[in-house]
Amino acid sequence: MPRRRTRDRSGLAPRVTVEVRRTAAGTDAAADRDFVQALGRRTVMSSVGSLRHATEPAAETAFERLCEIVAGQSHVTLIAHQEGERLGFLLLLDELPDEVTLMDQGFIAYMAVEPKWQGTGVGTALLAAGEDEARRRGLPFMALMVTEENDAARRLYERAGYRTERRLLCKPL
Repeated sequence: MPRRRTRDRSGLAPRVTVEVRRTAAGTDAAADRDFVQALGRRTVMSSVGSLRHATEPAAETAFERLCEIVAGQSHVTLIAHQEGERLGFLLLLDELPDEVTLMDQGFIAYMAVEPKWQGTGVGTALLAAGEDEARRRGLPFMALMVTEENDAARRLYERAGYRTERRLLCKPL
């Protein structure tokens, strides 16, 4: 996968040089899996909205279940790294059609960036690499879900051209 030089918000100066690759083979594959699990657990609360008062252990269990579901079907795991340090990951499902139209799509099941690297362009590089992978596979759309209150993630997706197609509405009873 290509090396991506990300830019600051002004678009002028590079912020960080990030490489994005598919999950490694052999020994590195286990390290990649461990990284995905650990980072996913550390960042999972950003996926919980304020209406549902989920505990962190419950959200972590849900993330682990999501990883099992992803592992059981066709997918690609992308790892952002710099000089050997893993910075973030993206889990891309490539055979999950849209549930309403049944049209082919790439679906980002989960994306996370190490907190100290958030805001440096790592998420942008992962998203672009995921889109490149979906294009290579002939998928005409990319979809994802984002928590309404996760403003930073929503801004990232909006800057990349994503638009709201549907909304999940919730009401506490």
